Amino acid sequence: MLERCGGLSTRAALIAATSRADVDRALAAGLVVAVGRGRYTLRGVDAAAATAHAMNGTLCLSSAALRHGWEVKVVPDRPHVLVPRKRRVPERFRGAVHLHRGDLHADDLAEGIATGRELTLLQCLRSLPDDEALAIADSALRAGEQATLARVLASVRGAGRTKVLRIGNAADPRAANAFESVTRAICLQVPGLHVDPQVVVSSPCCWARPDLVDRERRIIIECESFEWHGNRAGFRKDIRRYTLLSAEGWLVLRFTWEDVMFRPAWVREVLCRAIGADARTEVAAPWPVAA
Repeated sequence: MLERCGGLSTRAALIAATSRADVDRALAAGLVVAVGRGRYTLRGVDAAAATAHAMNGTLCLSSAALRHGWEVKVVPDRPHVLVPRKRRVPERFRGAVHLHRGDLHADDLAEGIATGRELTLLQCLRSLPDDEALAIADSALRAGEQATLARVLASVRGAGRTKVLRIGNAADPRAANAFESVTRAICLQVPGLHVDPQVVVSSPCCWARPDLVDRERRIIIECESFEWHGNRAGFRKDIRRYTLLSAEGWLVLRFTWEDVMFRPAWVREVLCRAIGADARTEVAAPWPVAA
C-alpha cells in the first residue's frame, strides 16, 4: 500500500486501506517507519539516509525527493546516492546503492544528507523518465514548492533544458497522487487529448470530481485502486456515479494501477482509440511511450 502511495502515506489513509491492527503490527515489526506526525514510510526509505551517511554521500533524485516528503512513482529498490567525482567508493557500497557522481556546493545540501529541494527538483526533471519526473513535480507543488519550481524553470540551462521546461510547465498541484500523475503523463502522449485533474462535473442529476477530465471531448478518466473502493458501499457509490455520468453523455474510462504502471503503452492505445487518434502519431513535444 505504501508503494502504491508513492512511498509515503498518512496513518489515516493506511488504516482506511487496510486496518488499524495491520498498521500497528507493521509499525511494531519495523516494516513501516514514522517520519512525522501521522506520516509513515517504508523501512528501506528511512534507511536510505543511513546508507548515504555511511558512505559519505548524498541522497539524490527520487531518494532525495522522498526525503523531502514528495511522492514518487516507484520507490527505488536501492537508494540513489551522489558522491564527488573523484571519490573512491568501497566495493561493499557499490551494490547497495544506485551510484551517481557529481560535485556539490554547501548550499546544494539539505540537512547535510540530501540534495536541496531546488537541486533535487532540477535533477529529477532532467534525469528521470518523464512520468517519474512529473509525479515528483506534482507532489512538490502539492507540498507548496511553487517558488522552488519557478526558480528551477527560470534558471535551467544546458543539456535537458527543453525537457525540464516541458515537464515543469505540465506539473499541477491538483493531481491527487503519483498514480494520477503517471496516468496524466500517458495522456500527454495522446495527440488531441487535454485533461485536467480533479475537475468538478455537475448537473441537476449528477455531481462528481473525477481524477482526470477532458471537458471538450467529454471524457472522464478514473485511476482505480481496489484499496480505496474495496467495500460494498464504496463500490455501490462508484457504480451509481459512473452510470449517471454515462447518462449525461460522458465517456468514462477506468484504469487500474497495474495497467498504468506496467502497461502504459496499452493505456495510451486505449486512449487513442477513444478519441479516434492514430496510436502511432507522435505529439509535438514527445512524451516517450514506455514498452
